[in-house]
Amino acid sequence: MPSAEPAPRRVLILGPAPVQLLDLAGPAEVLGQAGRLHGLAQGRTAPTRLYDVMCHVVPGPGLAQTSSNLTFRPAETEASLLALTALDTLIVIGGEGARERAHDRALQKLVRHLAPRSKRLVSVCTGAFILAAAGLVEGRRVTTHWRFCAELARRHPGVIVDPEPIFIRDGHLWTSAGVTAGMDLVLALIEEDHGHELALAVARELVLFLRRPGDQKQFSAVLAAQSRGGPRLGAVMAWMSENLHRPLSVEALAGRACLSPRQFARVFREETGVTPARFLEQLRVEAARRRLEAGRGALADVVASCGFGTEETMRRAFLRQIGASPGDYRDRFRRPSTPKEMHP
Repeated sequence: MPSAEPAPRRVLILGPAPVQLLDLAGPAEVLGQAGRLHGLAQGRTAPTRLYDVMCHVVPGPGLAQTSSNLTFRPAETEASLLALTALDTLIVIGGEGARERAHDRALQKLVRHLAPRSKRLVSVCTGAFILAAAGLVEGRRVTTHWRFCAELARRHPGVIVDPEPIFIRDGHLWTSAGVTAGMDLVLALIEEDHGHELALAVARELVLFLRRPGDQKQFSAVLAAQSRGGPRLGAVMAWMSENLHRPLSVEALAGRACLSPRQFARVFREETGVTPARFLEQLRVEAARRRLEAGRGALADVVASCGFGTEETMRRAFLRQIGASPGDYRDRFRRPSTPKEMHP
């Protein structure tokens, strides 16, 4: 016998035109899949309404609804939104409209009306600009798309803007970086609401990483360093990431860059802001984290494949980089076996 269905949680996805289409569609699809897969797991042929999702794009004169010029007819009106008395989650999404229209008084009034009626307040990408302009995140720690973090901090000096994590939770406030990070955040909401197994089933269905922890950086170590380094160092850094199992001495790396070891160390630090040894450690920890999250192999195998040499070396690197031992990190973030009933 299927168990009784839980009451659906009411979610409103809101943004001013033109919105980033994936900021809207990504969270909506993740929430919809949660209901479908939960229903299948309970032996139902129809989806379970775990989430009652409403979407509303605040129109603007002469403005396309979305960044991709796709249009749709939302079921909600501003009047119906103002009549809402309770929401589980308000998701304010980004796009050009969020940055350009954040100080629109009517938009601010609407968001200020809805925010206290919602148990959770969420922004995706540059939706954080709207929350900040509405005075809802003063003194709070938030993030947004890396390209706009400096602008958000400049516009709102009372807001604590962290440019690195893919999403941040500060009490009932959740904020995410760009586009796909909003889907990571919504997976975390599903996990909080309905447990790890359902969130895992949704991630598998949509071919997403589950539990990319919120403190994972928006940039990988390679991308972050390559964005600062020149083409010669960029090629060396890419080669390093593909050959972590090798010793990778400074002498060997300098030879690939056609520099002396001393020149290589100096140029590397000047262009990337870190030493070659520090960068190599970041690469190895990043690679080890991926393997541990996926549950692939024993610690000794991870040590060998990522080039740490010994488990103690890897343990110390993890403590320096993320403040947890490899074993603790694996136990916290690896994906457990999925029960058969969770497969679609």
